Amino acid sequence: MPDDQPTLTDGTISLRPWRDDDVEPAVAGHDDEIALWFGWDPADVTTAGHRRAVADWREDWAAGKRRVSFVIERDGEIAGSVELTRRQPWLGDLSWVLYAGHRGRGSAARAVRLLVDWAFTGEDRGGLGVQRVEARIDPRNHASRRVATRTGLMLEGTQRVVPGTADRADADAMLVFARLVTDPPLSDPTSFRSLLNSFLPRKRAISQMLVRDPEGRVLLCQLTYKKDWDLPGGVVEVGESPKLAVEREVEEELGLTIAAGGLVLTDWLPPWGGWDDAVCLVFDGGTLDPSVLATVVKQEREIRDVRFCTLEEVDELAADFTARRVRAAVGGAQPYTESGR
Repeated sequence: MPDDQPTLTDGTISLRPWRDDDVEPAVAGHDDEIALWFGWDPADVTTAGHRRAVADWREDWAAGKRRVSFVIERDGEIAGSVELTRRQPWLGDLSWVLYAGHRGRGSAARAVRLLVDWAFTGEDRGGLGVQRVEARIDPRNHASRRVATRTGLMLEGTQRVVPGTADRADADAMLVFARLVTDPPLSDPTSFRSLLNSFLPRKRAISQMLVRDPEGRVLLCQLTYKKDWDLPGGVVEVGESPKLAVEREVEEELGLTIAAGGLVLTDWLPPWGGWDDAVCLVFDGGTLDPSVLATVVKQEREIRDVRFCTLEEVDELAADFTARRVRAAVGGAQPYTESGR
């Protein structure tokens, strides 16, 4: 056992260096659950192979602490292991595993918290002095995702991978969780809110404007990036008011300054054509004289044409779900629809 690798504890679990007599219980603890996420055959986990792995961990620790692996010990038994590999002096990759019979008690979360706190501690105080830790987790591995969030690792995004290059051969993406040494402690309310914001669902919002002329025709735009016509508007930006968003979009795309009135329709759009689902909010843009078209300044990158259309023309020019949405908004009898129904 390395003399200078510390033992860490929170009073419930301990992280300590590997001993030679840990190998047999560790091998016995490997099961199909571990094999599923690490992509190996349980039969390939042997005593000899695990002894080589322990030797490699000791060698990496001795070679400038480039990797450190701890046994997770709880109630005098080996519950699993946790490790950190330094890709840069300031950056560490996290990995953890719990053995059969030791899951469901929170040991992994305790172990990761201990390891991260120690890794962030300066080298002059016995730690590693890293500035950032990361964990890459298969989106289907819900248990490990819970461990990551419970230890304060924020979900930063999805990393695409070529199938066959991740632990599981069928994985085509990995979720990236990370924590910085400068992040507030988990006990800080701002840290907890930031953590929740990192992984709670965020549904896309689209704001559109229903503008009509005195004859009841509807203002439609022909878009450059699809063949169908649609109501003026666009995606609401993060932190932006949907009402202000539609006013901004109409001004940017058409050069028109129109104050958005009340909300006339909320339409949920299911996933379609490669797009994720979204909520579309249609605001009342009032009635304008057709002569307003002469003042339109089209944003050439997005708008090909713009005109007032009858509902029959809307049916002809727009996608079926858009036409349903327009009719629902004009009718005003249904405040909420799904794909215009």
